[in-house]
Amino acid sequence: MNYLIIDKEEWDRFLGKLLSSYTVFASVSDEFGQDYELIKPEDISRITYNKPKPATPLKSFFLPVKENVTSGIISEKPRLIIGTPNCDIQGLKLLDEIYLDKDFLDILYKRHRDNTVLISSDCFGVGEHCHCLSYNIMPYSTENADLAIISMSGKIVLRILSTKGENFVKEIPVSDSPENDKLLSSIEKEHLLTETSLKAANKGLPDSAATGKLVRGAGEEVWKKHSARCVSCGACTTICPTCTCFLLIDKPGFEKVKQMDACQYPGFERTAGGEDGLFELPVRFRNRYMCKYAWKSAKFRSTACTGCGRCIEACLGKINKNEIFMELAKS
Repeated sequence: MNYLIIDKEEWDRFLGKLLSSYTVFASVSDEFGQDYELIKPEDISRITYNKPKPATPLKSFFLPVKENVTSGIISEKPRLIIGTPNCDIQGLKLLDEIYLDKDFLDILYKRHRDNTVLISSDCFGVGEHCHCLSYNIMPYSTENADLAIISMSGKIVLRILSTKGENFVKEIPVSDSPENDKLLSSIEKEHLLTETSLKAANKGLPDSAATGKLVRGAGEEVWKKHSARCVSCGACTTICPTCTCFLLIDKPGFEKVKQMDACQYPGFERTAGGEDGLFELPVRFRNRYMCKYAWKSAKFRSTACTGCGRCIEACLGKINKNEIFMELAKS
């Protein structure tokens, strides 16, 4: 795997020059937390590297909450996204399977995908609810992004992951190959520390395949018990990097608008005749887990839960899915 190294100051200057030709989004931390921001020259020094994780899932850049699908193709500058954790990069694999299927190609999704240079950020450290490793997802990217970035000791190290990434780094005026540099050894140590922390924090959590079996076998009383605190706000699905349900709304003038939907909303499955297979809360609650761990795993190669933990953090009812799974594993 090829690496390039550049001084942090040179990298910041390079990003400043890119702002004229790219729309740049990057992960930024402040007193309110960490999330993506549209970067202006004065924001470059605020970009956060190697810290998990932005509050907004990556899918929002490719599947906007609301999008007019009949407005035609709009010319726009190429887009650069910096600081995406691997849990989101792996989530994008599932979205690619769905929306880039050659028989059912979503041209707007493809346009967003083709127009984006994606720079993943290796996670050094673990968030409170991070559990990617439990689902065999590493806290650093080796595929599906264009580059991976590490900020360490006043240097920026870039790991090249795609042809698009290889072409992008050609624009960098000054860079060296650190193949024998001690920085690579330091990076490997940070990876190991993060993996060790993830294992310790999630001891006893079943993996994705085992979770699928547990969910399929769970009885009605399990879903009644744990759905009692659910307020049907839909936060768990809208914040998930792989949930993609949407409505297609007809507007005047033959316009159609694609708008994010969520299986946890009351009325999600209600038909024109009034029938609703998900009317009862425990059934609706179970539906999400079956979709995530049983149905999608049977249909797609990519995992539908990447262990980001955002659904736990966003839940108004303080429902922790990992506690449910560990309880099922012990029963």
